[in-house]
Amino acid sequence: MQDFIRINENDNVAVALRPIAKGEQLTVGQYNVTTQEDIPQGHKFALKPIEQGSEVIKYGFRIGYTKEAVPAGGWVHVHNLKTALGDLLEYQYHPVASTLKESEHAYFDGYRRTDGKVGVRNEIWIIPTVGCVNSIAQALERQAKKLIGGNVEDVIAFTHPYGCSQMGDDQEHTRTVLADMIHHPNAGGVLVLGLGCENSNIPLLKEQYIGEYDDQRVKFLQCQDVEDEQEEAMKLLEELAVYVNGFSREKIDASELIIGMKCGGSDGLSGITANPTVGAFSDLLISKGGTTILTEVPEMFGAETLLMDRCATPELFDKTVHLINDFKNYFKSHNQTIYENPSPGNKKGGISTLEDKSLGCTQKSGSAPVKGVLAYGEQVKEKGLNLLSAPGNDLVASTALAVSGAQIVLFTTGRGTPFASPVPTVKISSNSKLAGHKENWIDFNAGRMVEDKSKEELAQDLFNYVLAVASGKKVKAEEAGFHDMAIFKQGVTL
Repeated sequence: MQDFIRINENDNVAVALRPIAKGEQLTVGQYNVTTQEDIPQGHKFALKPIEQGSEVIKYGFRIGYTKEAVPAGGWVHVHNLKTALGDLLEYQYHPVASTLKESEHAYFDGYRRTDGKVGVRNEIWIIPTVGCVNSIAQALERQAKKLIGGNVEDVIAFTHPYGCSQMGDDQEHTRTVLADMIHHPNAGGVLVLGLGCENSNIPLLKEQYIGEYDDQRVKFLQCQDVEDEQEEAMKLLEELAVYVNGFSREKIDASELIIGMKCGGSDGLSGITANPTVGAFSDLLISKGGTTILTEVPEMFGAETLLMDRCATPELFDKTVHLINDFKNYFKSHNQTIYENPSPGNKKGGISTLEDKSLGCTQKSGSAPVKGVLAYGEQVKEKGLNLLSAPGNDLVASTALAVSGAQIVLFTTGRGTPFASPVPTVKISSNSKLAGHKENWIDFNAGRMVEDKSKEELAQDLFNYVLAVASGKKVKAEEAGFHDMAIFKQGVTL
């Protein structure tokens, strides 16, 4: 295993890949450095003296300014480094040509739906229109587990606290997300469970949001309309089970995969191992005609120009500018600091500023051109790399990826997390210590990049793993029975 890494030849800091004690003598390229203090794993140390107010360079880009002079071998972190980011910015389009080439076909065993969409699971979903019926939905899930068998893989209730007492765009987003969930191809059958008096009631959803649907696949029940909602709902679930059991897996081209990409609980190695592995995976899938979606807009701040310059058209560049500045205005409208990031866990892991975090985060995008820019809740339409408007919150962002069409979410982490999303959520560790410590959470170890595997080898391994998951292999969160949904709350509550 390497002891440290200098990510880019222009960097004036290196990153410790193991705890480095004070007084260790290190040779980093042309630099001979003696550490001036203990450097924790994932943290940065200066390769040469850096004057007060000077740029700190990592990934080949500025991640902030020094608050005080830092000697060669000095620890560079939040105590002596501050963000260089400002407020709203104006941007110019400097398009970068893509060198990505097509590669050979690959296949997985998935479910072809009657509308032509492809799912990687054959589940029955219970979707409440309002939080008031959450307990009923959960009771139905427990009772309907007896229907699992044959080709029916699971029965899941996706509870949430919304659907009423909302206004404006906040209410519209909830309705859009509920409609997206109803149409998601990982669900072979759906029971939409309403109360009857809520703002986002079933008749309204049918008329304005859901659109065309297969009445064999989607059933509706308003609890206030029947005497025994449990009994009536179970009848509908039994009908759905018969329908869902009629689907079976078939060979499908990987070009029909849509994969969401997200990170959380990041550490100093996330941008060195796990995120670049996912980026190389994204390029590999796109080279086969597939689609990936990158989100968590606040964690693009400071690295957004790298994505803007990869936009395939000036129109997409303009949409990306709005994606960034609209989210900054969202922060400002709530009188919040735009750059109040990274989190305490990020800092403990070695991330010092938002630029530091964002430059690592955007590694997940690989090198492919940006082909689509999506509003929150909008369905993906363009194959290739898409950018999606959603916050950095892990559960909210992962749900946003799912409702925009992702059949699987890849989630990189340096500290670990057990959460799930509406679709299989693959946990990818940035370091081998985490992979060994939390085997019940972690599905794939990208920490091997600084041990015994190249990025390209890991990307191919991850691609093969994703094909296996798409073909039915359960991820750790699924094995534990975890399924989460979190809608982006943006407005007032009545």
